[in-house]
Amino acid sequence: MSLTSTFRLSLISAALALAGCASQAAGPGAAAAPAAAAPATTAAAPASAKPHVVVLATGGTIAGAGASAMNSATYSAAKVPVDKLLAGLPELGNIAKVSGEQVFQIASESFTNDHLLKLAQRVSQLAKQADVDGIVITHGTDTLAETAYFLSLTVHTDKPIAVVGSMRPGTALSTDGALNLVNAVSVAASKDAKGKGVFVTMNDEINTARDVNKDINIQTGAFQSQWGPLGMVVEGKNYWFRAPVKRHTNQSEFNIDSITALPQVDIVYAYGNVQHTAVNALVAGGAKAIVHAGTGNGSVADRMVKPLQDARAKGTVIVRASRVPYGFVLRNAEQPDDKYDWVVAHDLRPEKARILTMLALAKGASTQELQRMFWEY
Repeated sequence: MSLTSTFRLSLISAALALAGCASQAAGPGAAAAPAAAAPATTAAAPASAKPHVVVLATGGTIAGAGASAMNSATYSAAKVPVDKLLAGLPELGNIAKVSGEQVFQIASESFTNDHLLKLAQRVSQLAKQADVDGIVITHGTDTLAETAYFLSLTVHTDKPIAVVGSMRPGTALSTDGALNLVNAVSVAASKDAKGKGVFVTMNDEINTARDVNKDINIQTGAFQSQWGPLGMVVEGKNYWFRAPVKRHTNQSEFNIDSITALPQVDIVYAYGNVQHTAVNALVAGGAKAIVHAGTGNGSVADRMVKPLQDARAKGTVIVRASRVPYGFVLRNAEQPDDKYDWVVAHDLRPEKARILTMLALAKGASTQELQRMFWEY
């Protein structure tokens, strides 16, 4: 029986067992489930010699189940627990000693700042353990890139961390979750991934957490980077073509071990006939920063300049990003950023610009320091 078939049958069994049960999302304070080991199969090396990879499960499509094998886009996310995911892939035992923890069981669009903090704190704890060689996080794809970037900025380690999801539930024909998870464990277990930061391993590609984004909402090749992948995984072997040059993990000035809260940072989306209602409401609601997802080169409509200036005068930091998926925002091009004391997000999309801005403001960074961080991270 093929790897995908084994995985899918396991998820079908799990889905049937869970049918009729109410699905309740685990909150940020939920306790992690006991570790569940993946069944081992014949390995080329003794079990004691294999690296130890911990899989932290948070839910998402990779833990989803549909009503039938034809349901690749219509399904319930976050249904299958981590022990069922690992039990469906005995091939993992050939790669590493694999254990699992259920940190959350939610769809990723419901992730909050508290979820980010708790997950990163757990990853940091595991990374410090001598008996842990790599970490995999299973995650829903909607906010997967944001979580991966947060981890790359806050977890100080040179151990490989791979964030992985799937675009189709395990019950669907041609599910992508099985191979994605095997590849993620392969990367997290490998010595050649050490020191390269946090990865997103989807669709055979290894992307750096900073650059990758979800660009398609249906197809399995949904995650793309405008600067290209770092490499590929083919039949369990990593092939590397470039390395990340932006600061991450051990090189970062942010450390999850000293972060207990994140400030409110919100996003305002630009469009034709945009009004300043959202800006005014967010400032009144206590936003410490607003990321303006502008058109083109982070352009700001004439009627929005004054409201954003007023927001800055009240202490709210303004970051100019772009709603255009590729390219980058030039400072002092569309707007006189120096004059207005605004910051540009460089090539980070608005949602990732929000992540970096939160961490910077949590450290008390000035607008000048924040701009420097956008160049370096």
